[in-house]
Amino acid sequence: MSKEFIVFRGKKIRRVLYNGEWFFSIVDVVGILSESKDSRKYWNKLNQRLREEGSEVVTFCHQLKLIAEDGKLRETNCANLKGIFRIIQSIPSKKAEPFKLWLAKVGSERIDEIENPELAQNRAREYYEKKGYPKDWVDKRIRGIAIRQDLTDEWKNRGVEEGKEYAILTNEISQAIFGVPIRKHKELKKLNVNLENENLRDHMTDLELIFSMLGEKVTTEITMEENLEGFDECLDAGVRGGGVAGKARVDAEKEIGKGVVSDKNVFDLIKKKKKKILVEAENE
Repeated sequence: MSKEFIVFRGKKIRRVLYNGEWFFSIVDVVGILSESKDSRKYWNKLNQRLREEGSEVVTFCHQLKLIAEDGKLRETNCANLKGIFRIIQSIPSKKAEPFKLWLAKVGSERIDEIENPELAQNRAREYYEKKGYPKDWVDKRIRGIAIRQDLTDEWKNRGVEEGKEYAILTNEISQAIFGVPIRKHKELKKLNVNLENENLRDHMTDLELIFSMLGEKVTTEITMEENLEGFDECLDAGVRGGGVAGKARVDAEKEIGKGVVSDKNVFDLIKKKKKKILVEAENE
């Protein structure tokens, strides 16, 4: 586990990385939003009320060790983002209202996206552009998301279970494409391998994205053409489809004289590009 904290409105919220997901101190969040002088007592009463009401919120809570005021590790009630948001909805405070309004907005957007999937792609594009990703990179990333969705739709329709089986298939395809498992690929780019929401593809270079798309697209085509069923058959298709992209990658590396898989991170490339622009501007 990895222990850290974030700062919100000048106050610290302790958090801990647990099973690849951030869990936050409920007492810290309650202390900021409830305006209570004794946040621990407030949470105890709120927790009791929620239990009496039969609320599912309490099922999101875990006892995890965080650093207390005395510097010692002590078990503390923690919840993931989903749990924290549910708890926020139960707090009658003006400070909690912005969070509640945001949650309502997000919920409305998700319903809209289900009815019109194109909206999800547009929001994703806007998200990447706001973070400074180049437009041509964003185009590839959005296309890759669509190809990935087509593949997972096929898996779902053919009896592959979401979660562990999806992860295994994805890793096998990636291994066949790049010659290294996803974990090693993340390590090369200095990403936190234990943090599930730190998406490898959001840090890939253009070429890495292109070969990822090729491997998954070929896998989808094999799966459909051969009308495969179940995990084992889809696994075979993944190894074969990824292998097609892997061979293409090797040929490309011979022609360009360098490896496609590297420690280069698209964020580093963005920073270098901005720095170059600033230097050129200063020299004019």
